[in-house]
Amino acid sequence: MRLNVLHVFRTFLTDSFGGTEQVIAQLICGNRNGDVRIRVLSLSRRPEPAISDFCGAEIVRFRESFSIASNSVSWPLLREFGRFVAEADVVHYHFPWPFGDLLHLAWRVRKPSVVTYHSDIVRQNNLLRIYSPLMHRFLRSVDAIVATSPNYLATSPVLRHYTDKTTVIPIGLDRDSYPRPRAECVAAWRERFGNRFFLFVGMLRYYKGLHILLEAMRGVDLPVVIVGAGPIEAQLRGHAARLGLRNTHFLGALPEEDKVALLELCAAVVFPSHLRSEAFGISLLEGAMYGKPMISSEIGTGTSYINIDSETGLVVPPSDPEALRSAMQYLLEHPDVAAEMGRAGERRYRERFTAERMAASHETLYRKLLEGRGALIAANPVERCR
Repeated sequence: MRLNVLHVFRTFLTDSFGGTEQVIAQLICGNRNGDVRIRVLSLSRRPEPAISDFCGAEIVRFRESFSIASNSVSWPLLREFGRFVAEADVVHYHFPWPFGDLLHLAWRVRKPSVVTYHSDIVRQNNLLRIYSPLMHRFLRSVDAIVATSPNYLATSPVLRHYTDKTTVIPIGLDRDSYPRPRAECVAAWRERFGNRFFLFVGMLRYYKGLHILLEAMRGVDLPVVIVGAGPIEAQLRGHAARLGLRNTHFLGALPEEDKVALLELCAAVVFPSHLRSEAFGISLLEGAMYGKPMISSEIGTGTSYINIDSETGLVVPPSDPEALRSAMQYLLEHPDVAAEMGRAGERRYRERFTAERMAASHETLYRKLLEGRGALIAANPVERCR
């Protein structure tokens, strides 16, 4: 039986390129057998076209009415939501998005419902106190919760209340959905940076720990390439200038072809996120997918599920520039060890983190809910943290 699944989140690709949007896109890419028909509801400030196609999935954009503290609201979607729910077999929400909670509760959704719990709300403590009753009412009402790593399930103060209906499905990536860079593109970046540089890819946000990476570069000549844009880019550039860093290169946002070329060339991926707002680390997983050793921090989230210390890379304490610097120097000084870590990371990606595996696990979950609504997900046990 073909399933009709409705994904609900505040935004989708081209309007935004965050981690949750990428997860939804990879669920679409991983649906190789076509047994799941996917429709995505999202918001946009300029929803033209209102309906579009993404790899066979229907993307429906509603106009954003306003936004408060990253919580986008759409009165048109609130009015129309029930019509889309009626056509779905399963409704799949992506958390956190308080307006999504409101949609579910206001329309008293009775279809089987799943929520992927992407992250705790870390920074907005005052707003969390106000939102908490709505959040818990929503989480109690859905049939199943998906955590993206056993590490996050074990450490989340919210998910510990819902372990009886939470299952772990790691985020997966489809390497075939990434472009293969032209030889001349790779050659151009090789001429500029060589192939012994450290690469960071991601949005430049407060929790990414890039200020720690810059401090780690103080007084050494380790080559670092930073790909991405974001709200603290100017602040980070100024900090690098004050430190006198000459071998740290801010490239801004780049096309996917250039990003992949840099992933293929780099010596290792460095991912210094130091706060739990970094719930998984898709850019880190991209490093594993391209067979690169990784350096990350132990923050009790999915980053340490992707990167196993001394196996696929090195894991250091958070907010510790000296430990980060030492890890980087070690990988450069031990290229054979680094290469074996990269191979181990790629094997782990193929075993656990493909988009096809992620999509198949979700399809299994959907069908279990349809077969026995309200049942505990005992047949989908939580993985150990390794």
